[in-house]
Amino acid sequence: MQISRTASAARTTAPPEWFTGEAWIEPITKSPTQIDSVHFTPGSRTIWHRHPLGQVLVVTEGTGLVQREGGPVETITEGDTVKIAPDEWHWHGATPATAMTHLAIEETPGDGRTTEPGNPVTDYPGNTAPPVTRTTVLDQLLPTPHATHRVEIRRITIAPTHAAGLHVHNGPVFGAIEAGSVIYQIEGEPEATLNRGDTFYEPEATRIARFDAQQDGVTFLGYFLLRTNEEAELTFP
Repeated sequence: MQISRTASAARTTAPPEWFTGEAWIEPITKSPTQIDSVHFTPGSRTIWHRHPLGQVLVVTEGTGLVQREGGPVETITEGDTVKIAPDEWHWHGATPATAMTHLAIEETPGDGRTTEPGNPVTDYPGNTAPPVTRTTVLDQLLPTPHATHRVEIRRITIAPTHAAGLHVHNGPVFGAIEAGSVIYQIEGEPEATLNRGDTFYEPEATRIARFDAQQDGVTFLGYFLLRTNEEAELTFP
């Protein structure tokens, strides 16, 4: 048995000549089978391309899109597997509104052939989106009426791998992840991984067991609902 710990330094920005938008690649193995974990931010995607021995995609997180030449744009989501035939022109990436991470698996040809690039994707669904879109990302009822007098918004950054520790807020807190990722858990409930674009809600006087930044750290906006003459307070039981 061999266990390899993936270092954050292994993550590289996807080359702009192969991708539109922001994406990151984390190599897992290289030979004889190349496996990469590829994270697409909303709206990012590959260019048209083809592999000499084909490719297999396994979606591990989020929702994305894939299309082969001459076929429709298909939606893929966590748990889906896409088998791409040898020399089949195709592209894949995130949807306009959601991020996606997939494993990209392909055999390394023994004759030295490599992946062939094509043109950027011009018929991407996001290119025809209306000028204004509205998406509800969180609709949260408060357990009791809250006489909010003002809302304080803070941009907070937590260093990579730093754990905030068990804590309690004196009022309701809403948040939205801007960059990076964090393990979030209300005490007694299942933990969840929050990535860029995800939202969260910390109820008033509730014990937050985990808010642990991952390898890339985390930056988020926190919205603190405050009563008259009240200041945002954070306590560590």
